[in-house]
Amino acid sequence: MSDGQDGLSGYELARKALEQARAQGKVVGRGKASPVRRSGGGRTRRRWSGPGPDSRDPQPFGKLTGRLADDRGWQPKIGEGTVFARWREIVGDDIAAHATPSALDGGILQVQAESTAWATQLRYVQAQILAKIAAAVGDGVVTSLRITGPKAPSWRKGERHVSGRGPRDTYG
Repeated sequence: MSDGQDGLSGYELARKALEQARAQGKVVGRGKASPVRRSGGGRTRRRWSGPGPDSRDPQPFGKLTGRLADDRGWQPKIGEGTVFARWREIVGDDIAAHATPSALDGGILQVQAESTAWATQLRYVQAQILAKIAAAVGDGVVTSLRITGPKAPSWRKGERHVSGRGPRDTYG
């Protein structure tokens, strides 16, 4: 019953071809399995994420926007905006009723108090205010406070102002 070459049957021919292919594969890949090549233009088969969390699962909107802000370098500006927008929540109603933030530049927050007494009081609790701000928006956004009292009227401008240094012989 030898139909093929060398008097081998179909089964024996297939077995011999398989052995030759295995030997050829070991020589080419040095004993390692060769990578699987897929047809279909490089598409991979979809795999399901399973019961555990996965990067393909739906993400909360806040997490996605936070990642976007980090990637684009917007995080410092968002922190600054948060300080101004949530000032009342951060420092409390009492302080927010008597003091407002006016500018944030280089980590220094300018706070305008409604009176000199409130400015003095805020200077005493400056460390607690900085800790509350750091807890709300993160460390490094605000590094120090510059607390000022109310602006006094300037007498240097107006219709009755005399320009120059003025007379020097008044007390002389």
